[in-house]
Amino acid sequence: MYQLNILVTGKVQRVSYRRFAKTWADNFKIMGWCRNLDTGQVEITVEGSKENIDNFVKKLKEGPPESKVDDIKITRLPLISGFSSFTIKYKHF
Repeated sequence: MYQLNILVTGKVQRVSYRRFAKTWADNFKIMGWCRNLDTGQVEITVEGSKENIDNFVKKLKEGPPESKVDDIKITRLPLISGFSSFTIKYKHF
């Protein structure tokens, strides 16, 4: 079991990127969350098997049709949080 933090840069906000990430996370049985950052990036924290996460990251590089992914930075995290689902985090104003 792996836990990673993923930072996606490019045209990834206002293009349904988080919904795209959730769809593929659910398909690959990956748990965690994603959120938009004020920098225009999308941050994703996931946990699952190495194979499923590798396949998930391939999909993240493609992105939804309106997106343009310029870069993905991946950091392996030392702990497993034991997430029970994959959620989209929204800002509350």
